[in-house]
Order: sequence, then C-alpha cells, then structure tokens
Amino acid sequence: MEDALSARELYDRLQRGESVTVLDVRNRDEYETWHIDAENTVQTPYAEFMSAKVKDEISDLAESLDLEEPVLAVCPRGEASEQVAAMLRETGIDARNLADGMNGWARVYVARELPTESEDAETVLQYERPSSGCLSYLVVSDNEAAVIDPLRAFADRYAEDAREFGAELKYAIDTHVHADHVSGLREVADATDAEAILSEGARNRGLSFDAKLVEDGDELAVGEETLTAIHAPGHTSEMTLFRAENTLFSADTLFLDGIGRPDLEAGSDGASELADDLYDTLHERVLTLSDETLVAPGHVHAKTPLTEGGSFTAPLATVSESVSLLSLDRDEFVERVAGDLPPRPANYEDIVAVNLGTESVEEEAAFELELGPNNCAVQ
Repeated sequence: MEDALSARELYDRLQRGESVTVLDVRNRDEYETWHIDAENTVQTPYAEFMSAKVKDEISDLAESLDLEEPVLAVCPRGEASEQVAAMLRETGIDARNLADGMNGWARVYVARELPTESEDAETVLQYERPSSGCLSYLVVSDNEAAVIDPLRAFADRYAEDAREFGAELKYAIDTHVHADHVSGLREVADATDAEAILSEGARNRGLSFDAKLVEDGDELAVGEETLTAIHAPGHTSEMTLFRAENTLFSADTLFLDGIGRPDLEAGSDGASELADDLYDTLHERVLTLSDETLVAPGHVHAKTPLTEGGSFTAPLATVSESVSLLSLDRDEFVERVAGDLPPRPANYEDIVAVNLGTESVEEEAAFELELGPNNCAVQ
C-alpha cells in the first residue's frame, strides 16, 4: 500500500513522543466508541472528504481542519483512509495512511522484559495490546514457562517466545473468566503440552471444558519458581491472582491507577456485593503484602505511562498512593465503585460465553468480538 505506515510503526512513534496528527475518517459514533489516543487527533467522516472532492474543495476542507503535519489517516481497514491520504497529498499536505486501519492497530502486540532483582531471578515478559490495554505475562524459569491471561488473537506467540528462552510452556493460566477479550487459554493448551489453569470458582460460573482448577494457596511450580494462587473476589467471584517471589500478577483487581469494576459478572444488581468483596480483597489480601511488591496489572489505559524501567509495573507502595479509591472507607468505597461505572465492554456477554466454553466462534469472529476498549477499570 503506497505511502502507508504500519500500526507497529505508529505505536513506536507514539512511544517516542513524535508528533503526528491522527485523522480518523470513521463516523463519529465509531470514533467515540474506540479510537487511537494520540496527542493530536481529528475526526472527520470519509463522506465529508468525498463531498469536498466532488466540489473540488479538498484544500478548503483541509484548511478548515487546521491539520498539523505529518497527518496519518485512519479508517476501519485502511481503504477509505488511503483515499483520504491521497487527496491530502495532492494539496501538498504530508499525509500517509495507517495500513489495515483499526484492524491493524488491534493486531499490535508488544513484549517487554520486566526488571529483575538479580541475574538468577526468573524472566518475565509483559505483553501489551495497545488497542485495548490488555496485558499478559510469560514467566520463564530454567526450562519451563507459564503464560498468564493469554489472548486468543496471539495464541501462537507465547510458545515461540518461551522457546527463545530455551523453555517449554508448562501452564496456560487465566486469572478469571474475562469479559473484555477472548481468552487464548485453550488454544495455547491445545497447541502445546501446557496445562490449562483456572480458578475453582470458574466451575460455578458455568465452565464447560476441562482444566486444572486451583484454590487459594495452591502452588504451581515453574522451573525454580513458584506461582502461588491468591483468591481475590471482587472484579469477579472467582478472580485469582498469582504471586511469584516479589511480583504480584494483579490481573483486574488492582491496576496502576485504578481497580477492577464489580458488575460484569452479576450486573448492576450484584455490583455492590462484589464491590464489598473487592474492598476486603484489596485491604486484607493485597495491601498487606510488602511495599516493595511489584504490581503487574492486567490492564492499562491509553494515558498510563511506562515506568522508568520501561514497563507497566510499579511497587505496591507507589500504587497504593496513586489509587485514591484505596483511601476510602468501606461504605464510601462500595458506593463509589458500584455506583459510578463506565460503559461495559462491547459484546461482553458473548465474550464471557466463549471463554466459559458454552459458545464457540471462529478466529475472525472472535477477533471482531473484542475490538474496542476494555472498560474494565474504575478510577
């Protein structure tokens, strides 16, 4: 595709802080539901550009938009935006197209290695999906590895990365029944010798496929490392965190700047009860860990900055100061967390059914189901 920029190239530019105006030519409702969060973003529908072209007014439209160069045009699949970018170049504007559009953006998956205290410590890769803020983890010790919260869209990635470290996948772990993305748990297990792991509570959610079910305090040996299960109800009833040495994989319980919402399992009617459980989980199970515990969350949002070490992690002491909800008393916490919720993730009920195994979808349909923001946090 002529004069196109790949989604990964865009991600790298944004991470470097380079200036670019993202011109989103989708309809307004599509843009407001989900878009690329760049410093400079302009939304103008493709139809306006086509109308301006018919009237020979592309230059006038471009001038009215006051576009700061360079400009990157974006649409769902990179087709309409390619035409818009070409129109703008004809007027002398430095404009390019985002190859494969938002679908391409949804396929960006970046891995970074977490800092370790010593050379003998386990290796942990943190995977980021910028389009949704989903984070997954690969824990490698000796010749064994475990993946935590794998995504179906990237199921083939984890075993390949483990082998680069001379390890084979032993476990594929889901911390809970996800509502914002289609899990890769079964795909990873089916393609490798990895054992699928879920919380015992997933059975009560309606789990309909075979997996090893763990309870609070159970341990999973990965090489010389041990992953310890911590039952942490709140975001969901079966939520289970995992701790490895000084790292807490906090999933959708505690983020770097927020906490997990309590309504995706039981709806608004059951949100208060789960919010009450979440208060106990945070104050009795998480905040009682050492201040130096490294919090490795399950999600970030577009404005969450990378830390100095170049990852989305932070010491528990830092997180506890950053998340103001943690300072509320129980009643205030429950009222705030259960009563002021963002829109739910798109297609979340269908995604939950797929992740429980009660429904099945083909790969492309699964990818389409999860497009958009995760909306799993309360801040």
